[in-house]
Amino acid sequence: MLQNINNEDNDQITNTAGAFQSDGRDVEFSQELADKDDLVAQERSKAADRRAKARKNNKE
Repeated sequence: MLQNINNEDNDQITNTAGAFQSDGRDVEFSQELADKDDLVAQERSKAADRRAKARKNNKE
């Protein structure tokens, strides 16, 4: 029974991973067309970049 649960979880992970694949198009960000969600996502991205840069600097 435990084996079935693990397989179902793995299937869900596999199915959702395909949803995040790039279509190969490069899309530019437009400040004029941005809504609140876009601005929040942009700030989260900047924060993640700062954290990654800080980790990289700490390793060197």
